[in-house]
Amino acid sequence: MSKPRFLRRDWNKKSRLGKGRRNKMVWRKAKGRHSKIRQKWKGYSQQPSVGYKSPKKTRGFVQGKKALMIYNIPDLEKIKANEIGIISSKIGNKKRMELAKKSKELGVSFANFNAEKFLEEIRKKSEESKEKPKTEEKEKKETETK
Repeated sequence: MSKPRFLRRDWNKKSRLGKGRRNKMVWRKAKGRHSKIRQKWKGYSQQPSVGYKSPKKTRGFVQGKKALMIYNIPDLEKIKANEIGIISSKIGNKKRMELAKKSKELGVSFANFNAEKFLEEIRKKSEESKEKPKTEEKEKKETETK
């Protein structure tokens, strides 16, 4: 049996609590005195409790694979076929670019990072930055001659 999706009380009635906003649709414990969810009334949404823990064999898995945090290239090289990488949020763009290139070579996938899309965006930005200085130089020369 699968776990229900635990959503906070009245999320569907108040737009600021998540109607169309997935990041806000998270569980918050019902604390009200007369709350039907807190009292576990039939017909109201469920709240997390002891019986809903996932099986030990699959606990902590992401997309059906064991998750490993990636901070640098040696960490990336340790990933096996049945594992998936999660790039740390503390890593800057320079190291992300290195990790993206290396992951393409090794065929490693990430749960929170699309390497191909990232490399494409970096390539577009570099092309734009190469074009901008040329137009700025022309504008400066035109203003100087006037």
